Amino acid sequence: METHKQITADLEGEDVDVHLYRSMIGSLMYLTASRPDIMFPVCLCARFQVKPKQSHLQAVKRIFRYLRGQPRLGLWYPWMSTFGCKTSILAADLNDSNLDVGINEEPSHQTRTQKNHPPELVIGDISSPMITRNQSRLQELQDQQHTILSCFLSQIEPKKVHDAMKDSSWIEAMQEELLQFKLQEVWDLVELPKGHRAIGTKWIFRNKKDERGIVIRNKARLVAQGYTQEEGIDYEEVFAPVARVEAIRLFLAYASYMKFKVYQMDVKSAFLYGTIDEEVYVCQPPGFENPSYPDRVYKLKKALYGLHQAPRAWYDTLSTYLLENGFERGIIDKTLFIKRSKKDIPLVQIYVDDIIFGSTKDQMCRDFEKLMHKSFKMSSMGELTFFLGL
Repeated sequence: METHKQITADLEGEDVDVHLYRSMIGSLMYLTASRPDIMFPVCLCARFQVKPKQSHLQAVKRIFRYLRGQPRLGLWYPWMSTFGCKTSILAADLNDSNLDVGINEEPSHQTRTQKNHPPELVIGDISSPMITRNQSRLQELQDQQHTILSCFLSQIEPKKVHDAMKDSSWIEAMQEELLQFKLQEVWDLVELPKGHRAIGTKWIFRNKKDERGIVIRNKARLVAQGYTQEEGIDYEEVFAPVARVEAIRLFLAYASYMKFKVYQMDVKSAFLYGTIDEEVYVCQPPGFENPSYPDRVYKLKKALYGLHQAPRAWYDTLSTYLLENGFERGIIDKTLFIKRSKKDIPLVQIYVDDIIFGSTKDQMCRDFEKLMHKSFKMSSMGELTFFLGL
């Protein structure tokens, strides 16, 4: 390897063992506490731990060769230093009364190397429980994925559309929301009929986080200002069953007792699947007005977030779909659906647009997943890890 060769991503280079590369970087990171001369090259090589190449491995090996050639170069700490290490013998405890007269006492060294790593320099929680190597690798992989993902996500939730239009992440989130409107055929651009009024719309911006509080998604939601609706004119029946937290706890307790896995799925823009019978008009989305027809409004064919009748419309659509495919609604809990099949039963619990399900047989879970994909689009799905703070 050339001496002054610049270290780059080297996308066309040969891949090397990721675990070997990371273990070497970890060893070097530990040495940087007493060898600041290698701090910069080690941190530079650590940037390529996701996909290390042969050139990166050669650079790390050069650092080890440098350390072998300079063993005495480094930081030394005083013997009585309060750096955090405890010693079993202090210089004040030495006694020369038992030494012969002819023996000259050698001067005690006042400097020493650091033996134990000081607690204040330990990265992470010292009191955290021990984890296996496999768990550590999985956690490292998740952290790297979240770190890479966070580079393309906004960490700030804007309050106004004007602020969101300055950030490309939020613009993409708003365009994704409007794309769902187009795919679901939610509305039609028309002129406002006489005697009718249009309901205003508003953008809501939220950062979705995982159980550790890391931002994993920027979500922009277009909602209608439903507080301007009038009962009997803009809506009639609005009641929709919602699962209680106690019901979800019972669901998880039963799943634990039966020893089957529980999965979760999030229906993408769920309320857009519910159809409404009332004639409702809404204003064009702020920041995305049609330049050719700025005075026109949208006539809704599907429910929109913020409308009083939206939760009921979505519940009616989903429950009807499940009942048509062999599920039975719970007698007491109307958000619980069961499908009986000999000894095995799949359970489905609905909480607005979030769905958790499980079964004593894995094949039934896969069948339910295919069933939902036929009529709905899912934004996230997998084994249940974090749900409503539980």
